[in-house]
Amino acid sequence: MNRHHPAAHHPAAHHHPAHDHPVPGREAGGGLAETAELVLPALALLACAAAYLWLARRARRRNPVQGWSRRRAASFLTGLALLLTALLPPTATAAHHDFRAHMVQHLLIGMYAPLALVLGAPVTLLLRTLPATRARRLTAVLHSRPARLLAHPAVALTLSVGTLAALYFTPLYNTATASPAGHWLLHAHFLLAGCLFAYVIAGPDPAPSRPGVRTRLVYIGIAIAAHAVIAQLMYGGFWTDIDAPVHEIRTGGEIMYYGGDIAELLLAGALFATWRPSPRRTPPDRSPARGTGYA
Repeated sequence: MNRHHPAAHHPAAHHHPAHDHPVPGREAGGGLAETAELVLPALALLACAAAYLWLARRARRRNPVQGWSRRRAASFLTGLALLLTALLPPTATAAHHDFRAHMVQHLLIGMYAPLALVLGAPVTLLLRTLPATRARRLTAVLHSRPARLLAHPAVALTLSVGTLAALYFTPLYNTATASPAGHWLLHAHFLLAGCLFAYVIAGPDPAPSRPGVRTRLVYIGIAIAAHAVIAQLMYGGFWTDIDAPVHEIRTGGEIMYYGGDIAELLLAGALFATWRPSPRRTPPDRSPARGTGYA
């Protein structure tokens, strides 16, 4: 970070020695495993895009008047494109041995792509296209007690932001990135937790017990502060347990600091864009002139 950054004067300490070589099991090669690691995510995301477009077309045919928003479709496809950017070369290749690229992946998979996907309103699209019985079952699941607990902002915030401290300040990051399976589990956690937080805060899809706008803004503020603290500690080298060169850790902290702020501001903007004020109940007009024919 530059000298104007709040953590610019913190000493770098408490980190693992630098390792410039790739993590074991991540060496470059043209093997079948590496090819599958690149091809399978691309095919899965293309299948998601095709399924969404098919459902959107079905929704328009079912109700031509209501139709389906092209803006929502564009948002969902943008989210898939961001995931492709994160999971394919050059980002994915560099992330195997460069912590800076890993942090770019984290922001794309855990913050930017989830917001775009959630704004595509996939649950609403499913509810409009499923048969009535299945739509009722899905609605019942969304209003079940486990769903209400999972959709609480505190739970979503803990899963999306709170787990970052456990990831970067314990050996968990080194353990997870030492194997392809651990790396993919990390990606899955980033994506699902990011989608959950974006859904709770600014999702246009129905939620079982979404709090008011002021409460959600408070949670966004907490997320911004938590990201900033973790990034500054990472930049200063305090308590970090990351097997990477010091300059990569510092730059990774900068990427989290500034990239996280931008993502949270976009989330706040999405909150105001999707917010609909509750209709106020007007008291009944008790005027004797009403309905009597008198002016």
